[in-house]
Amino acid sequence: MNAFRSLLVFTWLVVSLIPMGLGLLICSIFVGDRLLWRWFGVPWLSGVIGAARIVGGVKYRVHGQENLPTPDDMQRIILCPKHQSTWETFFFPAWMPRMLAYVFKQELLRIPVFGWAMGRLNMIHIDRSKRSEAWTKVARQGEVLMDQGKWIIMFPEGTRSERGSQGKYKTGATRLATLTGASIIPIAVTSAKCWPRGTFWFIPGTIDVSIGAPIPSEGRDQDEMMVEIEEWIESEMRRLDPEAYQ
Repeated sequence: MNAFRSLLVFTWLVVSLIPMGLGLLICSIFVGDRLLWRWFGVPWLSGVIGAARIVGGVKYRVHGQENLPTPDDMQRIILCPKHQSTWETFFFPAWMPRMLAYVFKQELLRIPVFGWAMGRLNMIHIDRSKRSEAWTKVARQGEVLMDQGKWIIMFPEGTRSERGSQGKYKTGATRLATLTGASIIPIAVTSAKCWPRGTFWFIPGTIDVSIGAPIPSEGRDQDEMMVEIEEWIESEMRRLDPEAYQ
């Protein structure tokens, strides 16, 4: 039954992506990325999360929502979530009160429709084989996007980690924060409980998303700051999903 429900969700995801993605591409000729996000991005992403909840049985609850700045607060913000699943890559842009800009590998731009649409939303795509050039682009474009009112989202582990495991936390986000004066919001998310890494099948249950208090970067060392972020996220992960860390 779980496999059948998962198949229904992913079928809807693919089928709905084609008209929404093509619509976004056509409209991008005439309007800017904020309208594209409002008309196409948020509705489609919210629909995927809704389908996973209603059909796939993947519910969620959010803790610490009060730690997010208000929509009219123009401070520079970088989100640093735990990365266990594809689920959070859909959830955060759909749920957050501000438009997000991902830092992602440019290979994703080659994915038909989905990648093409991402390329029209003014995010930060980088060539990871050229580390110096990639960082220069992140620093330059990240500051511009934050000043436009967008929040940057960077997964500090770089890639998805298995449930109960801990990847190496990289300092890209804290390096950007200390350079631009941004605050970092750490986020723990237990998505692997319901959508494990490397699979397309859902496990019905509830994903916990815990949002930490913003950590100012002024006067901070980037390595020390990332240690604080790592300790908060991993401690919170063990509190939210103790079975995975036995």
